Amino acid sequence: MTFKTIFTVLTDEALVKDTLAHAVATAEAHDAHLDVLCLGVDRSQSGYYYAGASAIVLQETIARAQDEAETIEARARKILGDTSLRWSAEAGVSQLADLGRHVASHARFSDLVVLPQPYGEGRGAELEPVSESALFEGRTPVMVVPSDSPPVPRPARILLGWNESREALGALRAALPLMEKADVVHVVVVDPPSHGPERSDPGGAVAQYLARHGVRVEIDVLSKTLPRVSDVLMRHAGDMDADMVVMGAYGHSRFREAIFGGATRYMLEHATLPVFMAH
Repeated sequence: MTFKTIFTVLTDEALVKDTLAHAVATAEAHDAHLDVLCLGVDRSQSGYYYAGASAIVLQETIARAQDEAETIEARARKILGDTSLRWSAEAGVSQLADLGRHVASHARFSDLVVLPQPYGEGRGAELEPVSESALFEGRTPVMVVPSDSPPVPRPARILLGWNESREALGALRAALPLMEKADVVHVVVVDPPSHGPERSDPGGAVAQYLARHGVRVEIDVLSKTLPRVSDVLMRHAGDMDADMVVMGAYGHSRFREAIFGGATRYMLEHATLPVFMAH
């Protein structure tokens, strides 16, 4: 198993360089084809304008989005033209409410989607639905990359957040091409349940599964000494000098995480290293 089609979505000219650096490095490392979708996003809400104004506003916002898409595409083609990759790039325009359909139609025929962090200062409203569409509608693993971080196409030290969930298992299987080439994978279990099926050997079954794939595995069982599980994972990632975190995405509903927070949302906002997620 390997990655043969890498996909990325560019909606912000300021994020083009960093996002493409990670996507290009990953595609080169796996001898994969890189597909790039350059989207200009119409963020207007036409229902809020007075009668008769919607058509005028819509025409202006669509034209602005088209200009953004062409600018992003031109910059992406310039960067990609200096590589030896097999790649394709296309530009398009989408309204914010219809963004997921365009992303999912490309993502579902990809092996991995590389995207910038959707939350944080200066992040556009479109980045969240792009990430969620790739994960939910596209059913494709997503590697979220922070700005100003160096590409890590072949991570040597991987932290696998394990909680026995189907989301974590999906992320594990999707990340096998990376884990098989890593120096070590730390299976990290935070406060394992005392009555679960793995209560006597937390992480043992998944470690055995990975070992049979030739992965060098270590199991780290940690106490929840910080308010969030994600805090514990990030601190441990720093302690072990991890290159990447692999974890399941949205074990709770997206609505619940948006309102109350959750490990997925926190990691997407605060991680300082690439995070590989699957749902």
